[in-house]
Amino acid sequence: MNRFTGRLHLPGEDGYEQARIGRVFNARRPGRRPAAVLEAVCEQDVVEGVRLATERGWQVAVRSGGHSWAAWSVRDEALLIDLGGFRELSYEPATGIVTATPSVKGGDELNPYLGRFGRFFNGGHCPSVGIGGFLLQGGQGWNARGWGWAAENITAIDVVTADGELVRADADTNSDLFWAARGAGPGFFGIVTRFHLRTRPLPKHLAHTVHAYPLDLFDEVMTWLHNIHHEVSDLVEIVAVTQTPPGEREAVLLVTGVSMTDTPEQAAHALAPLHANPYADRALFRLEAQPTTLAEQLHNQRRANPENHRYLVDNAWLTGTAQDVVPAMRKAFTDHPTPQTFTIWFSMAPLRALPDMAFSMQSEIYSATYVVYGDESKDAEYRAWLNEAMADLQPVTAGQYLGDSDFTNRQLRFMGDEQWARLRAIRAERDPKGLFAGYLTADEPPTNTNHWER
Repeated sequence: MNRFTGRLHLPGEDGYEQARIGRVFNARRPGRRPAAVLEAVCEQDVVEGVRLATERGWQVAVRSGGHSWAAWSVRDEALLIDLGGFRELSYEPATGIVTATPSVKGGDELNPYLGRFGRFFNGGHCPSVGIGGFLLQGGQGWNARGWGWAAENITAIDVVTADGELVRADADTNSDLFWAARGAGPGFFGIVTRFHLRTRPLPKHLAHTVHAYPLDLFDEVMTWLHNIHHEVSDLVEIVAVTQTPPGEREAVLLVTGVSMTDTPEQAAHALAPLHANPYADRALFRLEAQPTTLAEQLHNQRRANPENHRYLVDNAWLTGTAQDVVPAMRKAFTDHPTPQTFTIWFSMAPLRALPDMAFSMQSEIYSATYVVYGDESKDAEYRAWLNEAMADLQPVTAGQYLGDSDFTNRQLRFMGDEQWARLRAIRAERDPKGLFAGYLTADEPPTNTNHWER
């Protein structure tokens, strides 16, 4: 068909299989088979793709960066519109607004581009993550506890609707689409073709503090961190992570802070509370307020998220006292099934008030576990381990974050009840025939409830 500038792949044709799963980051790839795959290279391709799906009676799914752990975009008998070949960036110095297409990679492409202008966007930590799915799910980016969710910095979107029309949506025009796009994730009923994003000045001095502790100090160190993290400057991203360092055989607990300031003096002051850890003299090693670079931080993130590996991932928003939360986390942090598995504890304290948008589920502590491995025969064993670790967290779990979720395995609350009702009402109006595939689940549609509360 010559209605596309890009290429349409049908089952059985050369190139279909590569188009189906070639850009899926997780090597644990699905067997689901789309009715066709459209490799779009421009906005008109997206418009024509939506119109073709309507003509054929297909649903539509979309892929931007390909980093969804569950490969949300690969759906049976739907048209998969792949935006990987549609990559455009522009920046307006007068406003500080950058415009980017969804497949642009936050760390590898967007921020290097913005760096030329002395600007920065708090995109995803893993540098190869595309901004599309990341922003639609809320966007837990750099220093989210201080700078907020990346989706809060969307000023407008260009979106193809279920009617096959390309429209602009912002706070004043098509505001229902603008509201929904900031948090609906794969449940969004349209295809964003461009994001218009508010940027910030590039921090002039990055510094980091890293304390490494043996896992037999897990309870003590994490209890201390749980009780003080809300007192640390909001210029500091605070993360605790259990992982096995390169070249080592044993996992360690790393308590880290990355300060995003303009001077070494500001960095030292901001990071000082993390240096006061009462167990610091028992650390295996310590770096305190040492200069670092965004490139160094991205290198570490890339090393922790290697390509061509299988991933099983789950997460939870945690709430409660240290006496309740820390023991519940113990399995996820101290009993990893593979050397490359890692578990993070991410501070969002003190919680900031959210703007009016679909994204609405958060707590002061976010935890996610990433089981990284290569042996396909271990899928079931490692899934069972991860499910057990998440079950231990259940008594202190408020909900989950879409960005690290797999609804084919487990569904929890992922937005507020009021926002969930509003999202469904808007979808019923904007996409009454269910053209866009929505959330990928194993059987029942998402209920936005924690299963133990039903």
